[in-house]
Amino acid sequence: MTAKLLKQTKITILLCLNAVVVLIVGVMIVGAINMNGGIGFKVVAERSDVVDTVVEQLSLIDPVSDKLDAPLPAEEEADKNTSSGVGDKLGTAAVGNNASSSTPVVDYGIGGSDSSGGSGGGAVPRGELWSEQSITIYQTADFDICVGDGLGDLGEMYWQTGDTSVIAGFATGARTWLGYDNAKCKYPVIVGTGTTTITAGTFDGSRRDTLTVTVIAPPIEQWKRDVLSLVNAERQKAGLGALAWGSTCEGAASVRAREIMSVYSHTRPDGSAWSTTCPIPASGGMSGENLNAGNAAVSPSTVVASWMNSPEHRSNILNPNFTHVSVGFIFDPNSPYKTYWSQYFTTY
Repeated sequence: MTAKLLKQTKITILLCLNAVVVLIVGVMIVGAINMNGGIGFKVVAERSDVVDTVVEQLSLIDPVSDKLDAPLPAEEEADKNTSSGVGDKLGTAAVGNNASSSTPVVDYGIGGSDSSGGSGGGAVPRGELWSEQSITIYQTADFDICVGDGLGDLGEMYWQTGDTSVIAGFATGARTWLGYDNAKCKYPVIVGTGTTTITAGTFDGSRRDTLTVTVIAPPIEQWKRDVLSLVNAERQKAGLGALAWGSTCEGAASVRAREIMSVYSHTRPDGSAWSTTCPIPASGGMSGENLNAGNAAVSPSTVVASWMNSPEHRSNILNPNFTHVSVGFIFDPNSPYKTYWSQYFTTY
């Protein structure tokens, strides 16, 4: 009897200890939850249309594509509250080839190996830095000035400009995000058009050279058509048909390029949607928009490359549904980002 009572007492004690352990663990879990503000999913915005910080290079904002369904037949209209709906979705546009345009695509080479960028198209003579004596560059500074091919690490160098009303000086480094090498290239701070002489050399005196640089304004209309050609080249690689130049929304594309100078967003400065600049016709259709500004968009090749490197923007360029594209381009050397681009894709 005593043994049985002792056994029951041990079982009771063990059960009590288990209960205490469970209670302690439960308290610890509740405490952990409270310390972390509770367990749950944090909902965050999928995208932001507004860039509200000033940086050297504006990042791409998410592209937008609007689709307006065609009106329903009269017998179906009564069954719907609205005949059409506008929906926001990710996606960019593509540019199309104008059948009447035979504009060649210009190779605006990126990096230190382009001879037109001052990097030397061949062997550089002993003591010199460039094989060229003169180059012509656009005011948008679509490439940096680089020393010649084949030259090793030259160490710290000095860079001088003869006319500060054309090139005021040089940035401390090259624009590496555009493919330039900090060790061999310098980004010229262009403030006007004209001709100046660049002098550069090594402090040990082993190399010194001069280069005549002529700065010209970018060809606005030519570059718009070059973007069209470059986009169609990307579509051809993907097995897609070329886009035609969108004359219907050509003015709207230019308006949008100008508007993002003040408000870099798919929302217009007056608060309306970007698509109000060239509304979808009542018969239905689709439209999309790509935007870009700043140092990653200083020429047709750099702006198209930056769009193609963004999955969302690339999806607009390679959208098989679009048939037309308009391109807007604004260059204002006195504005914060100088170059402003828009692509307006449509099916109309």
